[in-house]
Amino acid sequence: MSFTLSSAAFPPRGRIPAVHSCDGDNASPPLVWSRTPAGTRSFALVCTDPDAPVGTWYHWAVFDIPGDLESLPMGFATEAHVGSLRQAINDFKRTGYGGPCPPRGHGVHHYHFRLLALSVAHLELPDPVECRDVEREATKHLLGQAELIGTYAR
Repeated sequence: MSFTLSSAAFPPRGRIPAVHSCDGDNASPPLVWSRTPAGTRSFALVCTDPDAPVGTWYHWAVFDIPGDLESLPMGFATEAHVGSLRQAINDFKRTGYGGPCPPRGHGVHHYHFRLLALSVAHLELPDPVECRDVEREATKHLLGQAELIGTYAR
């Protein structure tokens, strides 16, 4: 059995509801994971849109997620520090989640939510930090990853 990531908000490769986009409340979707790799001490979550006209667009990075946590709720707070969890600056130049907001008429975009299981409890990163830097540092400590892809078009 492999490491999995899912959401009650949308099925794999399904349409992300507008409430999770810039057309709605811009609320992060609820996420749940299971079958964590052995030795996981923390997680990092990165959400990207590789279909953006300017290249891969970073929508979210949350890290230092404790290794025993198994979910994130809908509408996760957008502060840089939420308890022991930290969040990066996305490509909208804001901290926390920035939902799907593709250009109108640009077609269907694919949003990749990647949960990275890490061998370290904390990533040594400065405040503030950008999503790309979280992804780069997290991959140095990678034990496994789970991915959920959702779609959205305007």
